[in-house]
Amino acid sequence: MIRVVIVDDHVVVRAGLAQLLATTDDIEVVGDADDGSLALSTVAELMPDIVLMDLSMPGMDGVEATRAVKQAYPEVHVVVLTSFGDQARIMAALEAGADGYLLKHADPEQIIAAMRSAVAGGAPLDPKVARVLLTARSSGASGGGGTGVNMTDREREVLLLVSSGLANKQVARRLGISERTVKAHLTNIFQRLGVRDRTQAALWAREHLSEDHA
Repeated sequence: MIRVVIVDDHVVVRAGLAQLLATTDDIEVVGDADDGSLALSTVAELMPDIVLMDLSMPGMDGVEATRAVKQAYPEVHVVVLTSFGDQARIMAALEAGADGYLLKHADPEQIIAAMRSAVAGGAPLDPKVARVLLTARSSGASGGGGTGVNMTDREREVLLLVSSGLANKQVARRLGISERTVKAHLTNIFQRLGVRDRTQAALWAREHLSEDHA
């Protein structure tokens, strides 16, 4: 069972998300909070698998709350769910350690799928968020590589599967290799691309490899 804490300063939003997640058989809302400070104490008490985090809240906002949660409890996944899709907020949340970033216009199925993906080790991103980040990269934002990066066929396969949202275990199963081998490939990929994590690697793949597999 995936245990979730919902953090949002609007009661109606928290109630609506709780009702949505209650329709699943594998996700349980175990608590909620209406600001960042309360979110941190709630996580400390309940130790959920996921925190579904709003950004704009009184007191400690969602970015600072994300940073505090990830520093204190790195095993807890934080998925941002917000109405803000601007580059500055997206980058701030990801740099604070957010495992995913969704917008509140997302379909219910997308939110549920994101919860499952985050727990499995994925990095769920709203398509509009991914486009914002790719535009920033093409405009000169720092990050990896360029189209001339040399990768083995196996590394390319791993990267494409990771960019599609699969976790390491799922990639290993799909390719018939061990999870340890997947991690080794990812380490090499990160070094080749000059990126720090799977989210940045996935964004690079969507920008540079999509035409090869259209």
